[in-house]
Amino acid sequence: MHLVDQIKANARADLQTVVLPEGYDDRMIEASAQIVADKLAHVILLGNPATLNSKAAELGVSLVGVTIIEPKSARNLSAYADELVELRKKKGLSHDDALALLGAEDNLYFATMMVHKGDAGGAVAGASNTTGDVLRAAFQVVGTAPGMNTVSSVFLMVTKTPEFGENGTLCFADCAVNPNPDAQALAEIAVSTAASCKSFLGVEAKVAMLSFSTKGSAAHIDCDKVLEALEIAKKIAPDLDIDGELQADAALIPKVGDKKAPGSRVAGQANTLIFPDLDSGNIGYKLVERLAGAEAVGPIIQGLAKPVNDLSRGCSVADIVSVSAITAVQAQG
Repeated sequence: MHLVDQIKANARADLQTVVLPEGYDDRMIEASAQIVADKLAHVILLGNPATLNSKAAELGVSLVGVTIIEPKSARNLSAYADELVELRKKKGLSHDDALALLGAEDNLYFATMMVHKGDAGGAVAGASNTTGDVLRAAFQVVGTAPGMNTVSSVFLMVTKTPEFGENGTLCFADCAVNPNPDAQALAEIAVSTAASCKSFLGVEAKVAMLSFSTKGSAAHIDCDKVLEALEIAKKIAPDLDIDGELQADAALIPKVGDKKAPGSRVAGQANTLIFPDLDSGNIGYKLVERLAGAEAVGPIIQGLAKPVNDLSRGCSVADIVSVSAITAVQAQG
């Protein structure tokens, strides 16, 4: 079964509620109908009910089974504002300012507040809004997971080489969010990605902290950062199978791993690759995608207390449906 199909099957097994704030985007309307029809999640679509139903009719889809909420007239708007004031009290946010944010046309703060309060299991946005806007609302309202200060991303790389990773699928991080993480952030990215590996691939992570050096074969400040991150990650998650610093071939190929890092429980067996910075991560996943013909599923946002995922503004309806299924699976765990 294809990875995305497996994720959708997992989503159907324990239905969660996903909120889509961008009801003003036709793709979100079509995706809402498809998600409900495919029984992937309960859907809350934000916007004016009359407007959305009229637009759905124009598009030839039905929003029967989709819950529609207009933030400006929502019964819990004032309570949400009180909560947002409490969350942002160090910034001196007033109740009126909170109401303005929650009633903003983009609906991002209302959606993330729904997730924060448990009225939705997760949110999917970014079809019309920038990544910065989506993540800002998520960070300020949902916040990071306990013990974490770093929000990052993971790509599920579905390759044509079943000998690598889990039947050819590997987790790559961080390839979309953090330009130059320090050792603490890199450690948190590793721990978050290990959890994502368990959620989406259904196996325990074997995490390789990548570098241009393997086990001291080169000396450089960049290698020192990876080694420091390794020790921090071990303290955060003592039972995690993680090793570094490892070159990519030592992480993936058993013979190379045995030679360069003898005795390692990760070298030659890694299913989770942690890149030292965004340059290497972004370049790496795109090279594997384009040159090796791999499918890149993501980016999936991780490190938040509850799931909020970002889309490309060029996304298709199918992309929204898939990311919503991913978000629903994150919400299960």
